[in-house]
Amino acid sequence: MEKCIIKPGELTLANLRKIWTSPCRIKLDESCFSRIHASATTVQNVIKNNEVVYGINTGFGLLASTRIEDKDLQLLQKSLVLSHAVGTGEAIDEDTVRLLMILKVSSLAQGYSGIRLSTIEALCDLINEGITPFIPAKGSVGASGDLAPLAHMSATLMGVGDVFYRSEQITAKAALKKCGLSAIQLEAKEGLALLNGTQVSTALALRGLFEAEQNFTAALYCGALSVDAAAGSDAPFDKRIHQVRGHKGQIDVAANFRKLLLHSEIRQSHLDCDRVQDPYSLRCQPQVMGAILTQLRYATDILLTEANAVSDNPLVFFEDGDIISGGNFHAEPVALAADALAVAISEIGAISERRTALLIDKHLSGLPAFLVENGGVNSGFMIAHVTASALASENKSLAHPASVDSLPTSANQEDHVSMATFAARRLIEMNENVNGILAVEYLAAAQGIDFRSPLKTSPLLEKFHQQLREQVARYDQDRFFAPEISRAKMLLKNQDLRDELDGEIIG
Repeated sequence: MEKCIIKPGELTLANLRKIWTSPCRIKLDESCFSRIHASATTVQNVIKNNEVVYGINTGFGLLASTRIEDKDLQLLQKSLVLSHAVGTGEAIDEDTVRLLMILKVSSLAQGYSGIRLSTIEALCDLINEGITPFIPAKGSVGASGDLAPLAHMSATLMGVGDVFYRSEQITAKAALKKCGLSAIQLEAKEGLALLNGTQVSTALALRGLFEAEQNFTAALYCGALSVDAAAGSDAPFDKRIHQVRGHKGQIDVAANFRKLLLHSEIRQSHLDCDRVQDPYSLRCQPQVMGAILTQLRYATDILLTEANAVSDNPLVFFEDGDIISGGNFHAEPVALAADALAVAISEIGAISERRTALLIDKHLSGLPAFLVENGGVNSGFMIAHVTASALASENKSLAHPASVDSLPTSANQEDHVSMATFAARRLIEMNENVNGILAVEYLAAAQGIDFRSPLKTSPLLEKFHQQLREQVARYDQDRFFAPEISRAKMLLKNQDLRDELDGEIIG
């Protein structure tokens, strides 16, 4: 298991991607220890000086004006965690939970949360021992932090609830015992610091971003392969066209289409054909995919900032001796970024579905109807395209912005919420749908390339074509096709196609 030193507030996109994809052992950079201690000491001084400060010795939400006696402060934190652990639904996947736990560690360790080092290290111990809290996916509105899901995470520290340990679901108490760990007692403010924050929404959105990047890259390859399969032109990818418009995403995408189609025998064979223009789904790929890339990069910037943010409340500014209540827990930045991702993801699938429709239409592609010989007896790709259409249509509904919806909670104390957790969570289903849409296009475009034989596509695309043919044979007559779509999906998921492209996609 790889070791990772966490420098609070300095996580990179590469760090986050690696944390999400593989288990790791983490250790806090010792440079943060003094700030953590100073912040925790400031909280203790409030209690010693008999001051009244929200989140330390008061109730929460509408009960913020209720003073809590010193003897009840530990009970207050315990009660807070247990009462807020009210999530429902299936568990968030273990990879995303690992990511959100490390985001929480990074946030708390910056020294603005008033939490003890030992409590942060207890969270690190869970990560290092492979104890993954069972966190129900539903129950957060993305304001006052991701309260319910983070309460389930925090309950694990107390030996409460269920966890996943070595591929088995067991009680937190049993997992702690197996690993020689003890349940902890939370001190003043610690439960609130653990529960407040946007880490669940952010981790889910980061997963959505990483999967969208994979789909985006696959869509460039599938789109380029479709250009050759349909005997389309590469003239619309001419550098000059895109330079005069000026959008960097469009310029970058066009450059990659030029690279992917370079030295195609199929293209050379019809340089002097009488076709004037290709349909938009081929010709306007740089404009559409470039705009999508711009949205991916926007979301990357927002989510990387939020991954390194301190988002609990109140915040402890120990240098000034101040503890200030604000609203960094409100996840509106994440919600808006996730909504932008949802629209972008939907568009990746929408234009891919149109290319498949083009390929199976003999009048547009010049290929046999539905990409199969002996049509009539064989239906070919007719219903595979219907599947792609169904998935694209689902994504249109899922792309509706979640951030525009707000239901007041906590007796109108929390009267505007972000819905960031759902905004981010639905990206998982959307990306899975796009993966299916692209798999159908991959199969269809490869079939079109086969019909152009003995002419070959470009060297890069020939390799991409051959990787599919090693898993799925040419479609020569109707057969049970669903398993082959599944194989194409896995190929697109598991291949890291970024290495062949010019420049970074999102970083």
